[in-house]
Amino acid sequence: MQVDVAAITGSGPRGRIVERDVVAAAGQAAPALPATTAQPALAAVAVGERTPIRGVRKLIAERMHASLRDTAQLTLNAAADAETMLALRAALKTKAAVAEPDTPQAALGGITLNDLVMYAVGRTLPAFPELNAVTGSTAGEGEWIERFSDVHLGFAVDTDVGLMVPVVRDVHAVSLLELSQRAAALAEAARSRTIAPDQLQGGTFTVSNLGVFGIESFTPVLNTPQVAILGVGAVVLKPVMADGEVAHRRQVGLSLTIDHRVVDGAPAARFLQALAESIADIDLLMAT
Repeated sequence: MQVDVAAITGSGPRGRIVERDVVAAAGQAAPALPATTAQPALAAVAVGERTPIRGVRKLIAERMHASLRDTAQLTLNAAADAETMLALRAALKTKAAVAEPDTPQAALGGITLNDLVMYAVGRTLPAFPELNAVTGSTAGEGEWIERFSDVHLGFAVDTDVGLMVPVVRDVHAVSLLELSQRAAALAEAARSRTIAPDQLQGGTFTVSNLGVFGIESFTPVLNTPQVAILGVGAVVLKPVMADGEVAHRRQVGLSLTIDHRVVDGAPAARFLQALAESIADIDLLMAT
């Protein structure tokens, strides 16, 4: 419908033409659209499954938020040559396959790559007490940092109720087999919800491994009050320089997050470098 605007007398301020003038001139309101061009009805709003955030999930959420809020987190990324570690793991599985059941040799087959990385961490970390530490505060002392010579190593476990971090104690002093067996027992207790509260406390450093999912590197969030956490990525074939030539070797990704308030980048980088060397020469590490 067309309206001759020039013929309309405006009733607005100072004679301006307003909407009611146009409607009046048209003699009727704008006609409805034909049925064939009518707007479609709005689709029904999708309804998902709503789950309250509570219990372990709520505790995890609160701790992750507090960790990011209360610390200055910095992540350093590196890679370690994994050829020796992979060869050692294969040798252990071969030895276990021919061993008598229920013997220590047969138990070697249960040692994982994560166990080997944790063993390397336990042997390397005592030389870097800046990272084997926790922070805290008291009314009398204010804020403080406590460094440890013993390594009580937390490791992330995915359970059906959320992430749990059991602690393997005295990792600096146990054998590879004992470390593996302790870690396996703690992981099973976490997944079956039979783990004791004290088995989730007292850690001085944490390892989180996402390599099994093909993740090459990531940014692990500090398990406060600890000041450092190591993320372990997937083993990937990469080109490296060896004796002046390019060679392809399998490497494992390492991501170290520190609390930059109390740990500087240089000591963190030195630890990551030393850990990469320990993993690359883990056979020699086990001999010392």
